[in-house]
Amino acid sequence: MPGPFNLSYLPIDLIPRIGADKAEGVSLNLLHTGGGAVALNNLVTRNADFSVAGMPAAMSLRANGGDVVTIAAVNDAPLFVLMVRAGLKGEVKRIADLRGRIIGVNTSTRNSKTTSQQLVELLLKSDGVSLDAVRIVPAGQSWVEQASLLVTGTADAVMGDEPFASRLLAENKVFFLANLADPGIQKSIPGANFLHAALETRGELIRDEPEKVAKMVRMLRATLQWMSKQTPETIVGKLDFQDAAERKAMLEALRTYRHAFSRDGRLSTRQLKETERFFRTTNEGNAAAQALIIEQMVDARWSGRTQ
Repeated sequence: MPGPFNLSYLPIDLIPRIGADKAEGVSLNLLHTGGGAVALNNLVTRNADFSVAGMPAAMSLRANGGDVVTIAAVNDAPLFVLMVRAGLKGEVKRIADLRGRIIGVNTSTRNSKTTSQQLVELLLKSDGVSLDAVRIVPAGQSWVEQASLLVTGTADAVMGDEPFASRLLAENKVFFLANLADPGIQKSIPGANFLHAALETRGELIRDEPEKVAKMVRMLRATLQWMSKQTPETIVGKLDFQDAAERKAMLEALRTYRHAFSRDGRLSTRQLKETERFFRTTNEGNAAAQALIIEQMVDARWSGRTQ
């Protein structure tokens, strides 16, 4: 899973901290990575039984022949912020001004393009910027990685995550160019309400060890249901932050994005259709991507479905 302490993936960080794994008689071992595509690579190379990644990244892997199946939803809204280092405030005023710049995205792999990279490419194309006119670099998916890229000037902009983006904004180190939480930005992106963080596994694991899959989904559902009943202060208290600024940023993000998470892990038909629309728009000209039918890589027998 990406992280640590990335807001979109926070329910997974919380599973062992609230004892949801022990309630199932197991011990959950978390392997944090620099991006959903890397997490998915750990899944298909059998270094992990499950991964949590953006659904569009999982679709990218599936279109390239990867054995990946989505089994539950983790959050209910994509939280992405395209942020630009503060020193460029007078020069970069719209997406087109990123022409010739260096842009960081969550780390992709050869077989899977991360959701953040797909989103960056879509925004660039929508404002007439050729992908050849920018340089894409891996930005990871943690505070240390994303903050260091921008503070050192290694990247001019990053398609970043919360709570890291808001913390950098509060410290006057960046400004926001596009925030997916902004209704105006959502209107300009086909499929903007796509399923972001989702729980995935391999088809072979579903076939050979269905009870293991059932336990993983129950752990996630129990954690999501616990979160829905807690205050942001209680949730943050389970994370044992040693850094006061990191704790404050997470607390404020939970207050701001209170409805970001799925309440029970169920997969939404509406959201899956939105995700398919987003993925096809970001992969124009890719025959395998265009042919991919999202329902064929979803198994909701343990999580359930909703409209």
